[in-house]
Amino acid sequence: MAPNKPPLAVPDDGLEKPKKLSEVPGYLARRVAGFTKRLFYIISLVWEASPGILIAMIILSAMSGVLPIVGAYIAKDLLNAINGLIGSGEYSGFWSVIQPILFLLILQFIYLFINRVMGRINNMVTAIAGEVVVNHIRLKIITKAKSVDLASFDSPGFYEKLENANREASLRPIRIMSATFSVISSTISVIGFIAVLATLSPWAPLIIVAASIPGALVNYYYRNRNFKYLRKHSKERRQMNYYSDIMVNKDNVKEIKLLDLGDTVIDKYNGAFARYYKGLKGLILREGFTQVIVSLVYMIASCALFAYVAYSVVGGSGQIGDYSLYTGALNSITSYVSTIVTATATIYEGTLFINNMLDFLHEKQTVTPSVTPPLLPDLGAKHTIEFRSVSFRYPGTERDVIHNFSLTVSSGESLVLVGLNGAGKTTLIKLMTRLYDPTDGEVLLDGHNIKEYDVSALYRLYGIVFQDFGKYADTVSENIRFGDVCREPTEENIATAAHSGNADGFIERLPGGYETPLTRMFEDEGIELSGGQWQKLSLARAFYREADIIILDEPTSALDAMAEQEVYNRFYELAKDKISVFVSHRLSSAVTATKIAVINLGELTELGTHSELMAKRGEYYKLFTTQASRYTAATENGTTHAE
Repeated sequence: MAPNKPPLAVPDDGLEKPKKLSEVPGYLARRVAGFTKRLFYIISLVWEASPGILIAMIILSAMSGVLPIVGAYIAKDLLNAINGLIGSGEYSGFWSVIQPILFLLILQFIYLFINRVMGRINNMVTAIAGEVVVNHIRLKIITKAKSVDLASFDSPGFYEKLENANREASLRPIRIMSATFSVISSTISVIGFIAVLATLSPWAPLIIVAASIPGALVNYYYRNRNFKYLRKHSKERRQMNYYSDIMVNKDNVKEIKLLDLGDTVIDKYNGAFARYYKGLKGLILREGFTQVIVSLVYMIASCALFAYVAYSVVGGSGQIGDYSLYTGALNSITSYVSTIVTATATIYEGTLFINNMLDFLHEKQTVTPSVTPPLLPDLGAKHTIEFRSVSFRYPGTERDVIHNFSLTVSSGESLVLVGLNGAGKTTLIKLMTRLYDPTDGEVLLDGHNIKEYDVSALYRLYGIVFQDFGKYADTVSENIRFGDVCREPTEENIATAAHSGNADGFIERLPGGYETPLTRMFEDEGIELSGGQWQKLSLARAFYREADIIILDEPTSALDAMAEQEVYNRFYELAKDKISVFVSHRLSSAVTATKIAVINLGELTELGTHSELMAKRGEYYKLFTTQASRYTAATENGTTHAE
């Protein structure tokens, strides 16, 4: 049976297309309703970010719509006045010319000044709105990411949502808002100029508006096609981002150069781009040619109306200002209708893309308490963790990574998980900490299903170092303090944790000690640590937490044998009254453990102490003696590193 994979593309805005003609009105109504709902959601985002900015944009759009009509009437009266002066011939100097039209000139100046100031203010408000709204949306995205289940990150469909949400956050919302207010101001202007033109002929505005409809339909059609294409080819865009990031990632650059992988990666990037661009180019060309034909029809209608205006003004004994007013109205209607069509298409396309962000923000969280009110674990107390017939498979797969696993560990006990790569050791850690929920069976904490506990309170029980621990571009002290941001960050607490993780030695040799910035991502004086130093720092972070349950997942892979043994000695001393769990390929860590669990393909195959399992001469015995022989061989050859 094929795994259930989430679809990477949806038709239009998620609505099923009508199969019968009678279904079309309902389909269109749902489309309009969906469009309106998404548009008002975007407006609500701006309101959340800054109500003042939204109010300012509404006022500016209204004024921007009225001003062109006022300007057209001022220009008409001014032209008619000047034309009257020319016809009368009654002027003998500068003042005799200016005086009759002085009031109109002042009005013209005021209009131009206000228009210029309005443009500047609108640019400022738009720029400020862009920063504020983008920041607000990014905060919503990262706040949502904080609560998203770890299992979601295993889904390609989720990565599509995340990539789309991040991409759209900095572009779409403010672009949609600008286009929306452009439609509002343009609509006000169009209504005003239609009223002006209707005084000449009621048919003229109807003709010019009707001529714009084909262009609008073409715009909407291709915006929808563009949305569907980009949604369908999200995989190729993510591949392009991935390959381009590889080439500029400082952690990859050494291997890229030494293995001469540059051209190979670039070829893969070009291949992804070719697949992405192939259909997009055709879309762009087809839209362009269609728009040329539509524009030709529109211009023919416009030219015919210009000729009619000229005939009407001359035949009706009108003045040059009247001709200017009516032709200006025609030009303005043409321009503003085009703006409305383009802006509305932009809004429509943008609201479809906003679905990407909404999909991400609506990602369902399943790792939540199963009871109300949730249980709160006893911090600082003794605990028992029990796996009871636990099985687990990753979403979208059919194979159990963990199968029918049962085990109990209590405070004062140290458990070492042993097994080959892919045995399921790290997955067990994620189930123990409720980063995942079991597919079958249950994990119990102190006799209660782990699902019954408040998740945040539950996480406070654990101090953990994963294989892929965090390397934060901050100071040394902050990297340690991140182990428990709720704890008072005194110098003594931080130094004690560093000593426990065997990190104090190298920290004291750094230029700024505990305040040394790490990595050169932001600071020129930043220090790049070695793999072993980072690992010691991650151990210090785990010890800083003072957790009831300490988990180390491959905590010493980058340390030499002596540093590793020192870490284990300190760890056993600090964790003697706690639950401690190790995952390590170096089986020397298992010798003093109270329990050793051997995992093979997700199943518990052996359980006991070191001496018990060695006496059994089973899988653990084979793994330990094989590794021990390598140490012996290394010693005989005069080396000190067996692995």
